[in-house]
Amino acid sequence: MIFFLPLIAALIGWLLNSLAVTLLFRPYKPVKLGFVTLQGLFPKRQAQLANSLGALVGKQLFSFDDIKTKLTDPEKIRNIIPLVEAHLDTFLREKLPKAMPVLSMFIGDSIVNQIKTHLVAELDTLFPLLISQYLDNVQQDLDLEKIVSQKIAGISADKLEAITHDLLQKELQSFKMLGAISGLITGLICLGISLL
Repeated sequence: MIFFLPLIAALIGWLLNSLAVTLLFRPYKPVKLGFVTLQGLFPKRQAQLANSLGALVGKQLFSFDDIKTKLTDPEKIRNIIPLVEAHLDTFLREKLPKAMPVLSMFIGDSIVNQIKTHLVAELDTLFPLLISQYLDNVQQDLDLEKIVSQKIAGISADKLEAITHDLLQKELQSFKMLGAISGLITGLICLGISLL
């Protein structure tokens, strides 16, 4: 019977680590062990975790200033100028003459090209300012920290448990095996001591 001690200790180690994993991510359904009721740690702290992750994303990972810098980059704006130029050309050559037929008698190809060149140059300067102002307005209305916190807090405990198990399946199995191995080693040590 004493020779089963390492196997029993390994089983106990595996069960304890399995219970720890279950208690860590268990949804709001409590686990009953005799007269003791245990509830998962993560669901109890979901709101706190949601707030912490919201702060992390809103302040450190996702900077509105970085987005603003990228969107107002003159090189990126120059990349959309050909599209703007094509729309201006269509407007000046087709839509404006239809809307104002008298004006079209005075505007020839050279005038259209001059107007288009001046408008494109002006828009090249104006676009960064417009985008910057728009992003300032959006930033005032968009609280990333609050949005992320609400999204995480709104995830059901069951879904959160499933996501966690999907993401950490190998690590959780390794943790359970670590319990079995440490229990086996402890059992072997106890067996060795008892045989001496």
